Amino acid sequence: MNARRPPPLAPPSPELIDRLAAIVGAANAIMEPALQARYLTEWRDRYTGRTPVVLRPGSKEEVSRVLALLDAARVGVVPQAGNTGLVGGQIPSNSGAEVVLSVERLAKIRGIDPAGTSIVAEAGVTLAAVQEAARGVRRLFPMSLASEGSARVGGLLATNAGGTQVLAYGSARSLAFGLEVVLADGRIWNGLRTLKKDNTGYDLRDLVIGSEGTLGVITAAALKLFPEPRERAVAFVSVASLDTMLTLFRLVEARAGLALTAFELLPGRGLSFVLKHMPGTRAPVVEGAPWYALIEISEGFEGRARGMLEEALHDASERSIVAHAVVANSLRQAEDLWRVREAMSEAQKYEGGSIKHDVSVPVPLIPAFITRANEAVEKLCPGARPVPFGHFGDGNVHYNVSQPTGMDKAQYLALWEEMQAVVHGIVHDMGGSISAEHGIGQMKRDELARVKGAVELDMMRAIKHALDPNGILNPGKVL
Repeated sequence: MNARRPPPLAPPSPELIDRLAAIVGAANAIMEPALQARYLTEWRDRYTGRTPVVLRPGSKEEVSRVLALLDAARVGVVPQAGNTGLVGGQIPSNSGAEVVLSVERLAKIRGIDPAGTSIVAEAGVTLAAVQEAARGVRRLFPMSLASEGSARVGGLLATNAGGTQVLAYGSARSLAFGLEVVLADGRIWNGLRTLKKDNTGYDLRDLVIGSEGTLGVITAAALKLFPEPRERAVAFVSVASLDTMLTLFRLVEARAGLALTAFELLPGRGLSFVLKHMPGTRAPVVEGAPWYALIEISEGFEGRARGMLEEALHDASERSIVAHAVVANSLRQAEDLWRVREAMSEAQKYEGGSIKHDVSVPVPLIPAFITRANEAVEKLCPGARPVPFGHFGDGNVHYNVSQPTGMDKAQYLALWEEMQAVVHGIVHDMGGSISAEHGIGQMKRDELARVKGAVELDMMRAIKHALDPNGILNPGKVL
């Protein structure tokens, strides 16, 4: 099933750039290095690329015309939405031959149907704007990320983003009814259906979601809305061990069932980083515990969420599972508790170099995984400071490791690939995934070939060749 290699790609000629600029308008064909800069570096400064031009089309028709020209000329194109990705999937290479196509001007909400529980948003609409539009009709779009003010619909779907509400609502794939996608040759697939059931052939929507811009450019999506919960109960608790954390999760899950919308893991070291570096934060409970959990229960009836949470915590306290706990008494207090969790990534930047892993393992194996990974990291780099946190309830651990105190940052970051191989080896041994919610991009492309079987890779390459035979879409990413 091995698909043939696509022909070599070429840089765009000056004449082609002029034709592309005529499609999107001169003001939206950015060639000045200073204006291009924000499109060429990702948030962590790990990946930086070059491009002859950043194109900002304003409609699906403009995207179609741009891709048709690039495909005919065999010029690579890197789709980009909010540029919040963490694996370099949205950043061009340093060859300077690839065009960047930003969807940020595709920023319209085309329609919202509260009765049909759907909203149609273009790829450049931010997650925060989708949430706000849903609240305006007393509906909920449940995806929640620390970057929701800048992350955009196209990128969220292209990477199958997760977030803090996956436990109850699923990842981006579970939140989409249908898509509008421009293919490599410029053809437009209109799949903006809002059906809950549709078994007519292959599910092309799920094929494109998570493909990281390698199979097509998402220009709009029909997204699912949900009833607004009448009550959210949020608690912050301290826990003595990871095994105890697992027991607490099972206890709360048994009490709340589907109403359990978040169960987040925070390490004591991570909390200390947040309190040290993030202005306006304070310890929700007594400091000094090795582990903390942030728990959220959402319900459609007043009083039930808080009641379930308090009963669960009472049981946990009686069984000595929880040492200290606080339940938010107001929306403001709940937001303050969530802010501690959402600041976990940013706070690590102030502690020097951080080697990051976005992995998942079966929930019961989280304690064993973190224990094994900590031991392996210490052996590789004595004094390194693991900061494992994330979505305990769905098995997604952001296993980040801050540099040893006083170590040279560049020297530490030079260990990235070696440490990643060690951590990912443990994940693979436990039947987990080396990419839980951030995708493959360019960071994990070579490693994908080591964790996927030959048949899987052949199938992926065959799909890529069928939809993008010239290989122009996000070259060098995923495969």
